[in-house]
Amino acid sequence: MTVLDVVGAAILKDGRCLVARRGPGMALAGLWEFPGGKVEPGEAPQDALRREIQEELGIEVQVGALLGVGEAMAGGRRIVLSVYAAEWVAGELALLEHDEVRWCGVEDIDGLEWAEADVPVLPALKARLR
Repeated sequence: MTVLDVVGAAILKDGRCLVARRGPGMALAGLWEFPGGKVEPGEAPQDALRREIQEELGIEVQVGALLGVGEAMAGGRRIVLSVYAAEWVAGELALLEHDEVRWCGVEDIDGLEWAEADVPVLPALKARLR
């Protein structure tokens, strides 16, 4: 079975997390996620996350500690998502792949329809936001 390593950013600020809704051209369109993407061969996860956030949202982030790991099956592959805490350090937000972003507090997390691989990380996010 093929394993696809992906990374996501829990971009945190003032007790809130920036989350993104997958756009119509993406697989799993309409579901919410931690923005990020695939780790390229030989690429460190933190480097991949900085690159993906720049490509998807047009901003630069400082990557912090691993927040949690989630897994899901999709298209015959096992998706392994590593989510890192991150801080927005530069740039202006642009929606280059997603169709919406929002800052969510702990009270907002359960009201969103999340991509399956992101769900196991939500308890750690809620604990971090409290």
